[in-house]
Amino acid sequence: MSEDEHFWPGEQVVEVEELQADDEDTGEEPVVALEQREPEQLAGHAPGGLDIPDGVDLLEGAPNGTRKRIAIVLSRFNGDVTNRLLESALAELERVGIDREHVTVMPVPGAFELPLGAMALAKTRRYVAVVALGCVIRGETAHFEYVAGEAASGLQLAALETGVPVAFGVLTTENLEQAMARSGKGAEAVRSALEMADLFNQLRATAKANA
Repeated sequence: MSEDEHFWPGEQVVEVEELQADDEDTGEEPVVALEQREPEQLAGHAPGGLDIPDGVDLLEGAPNGTRKRIAIVLSRFNGDVTNRLLESALAELERVGIDREHVTVMPVPGAFELPLGAMALAKTRRYVAVVALGCVIRGETAHFEYVAGEAASGLQLAALETGVPVAFGVLTTENLEQAMARSGKGAEAVRSALEMADLFNQLRATAKANA
């Protein structure tokens, strides 16, 4: 696996075809494609969750919705992939109870423009979180490293400068097949955004109560 491929804990696994479709003829165990494996089987990911000891003041967010306004900044480049990312993001928002009327989608030309779009949306203070969706596929030039790196650092900067959670839903893959197999990550980016938004809301409430 390339170090440029990213897996997040609890990622949504997308079904793909088995590499060996018929195991009855050979009597061997079928070889399962990487995307079908459980997250703990994936290289670069340690299984297990956090074990917070008793006696500490725990502040933890939850990916819930209900009338929260969410913005999605979406790359047009590699549209076949980003359309799927958007579909999975909207499906997850609907699942947690956020109506479409509370969702703003802002397309931008490519992944390089995602940070600027995210910054502009966050600065309006209309949204509890911004979800950035895009896809960068490795080519034959250094384009991949520059675009992917600048997208990641720029989106982080947008969050740090505005204090609004910005979720990183940008795929960085070796080829189109890998990108299509991971196009369900829009849902995971939504969950990350909502969790951070809820966490920030709790933090503000706690600070106000203790003021």
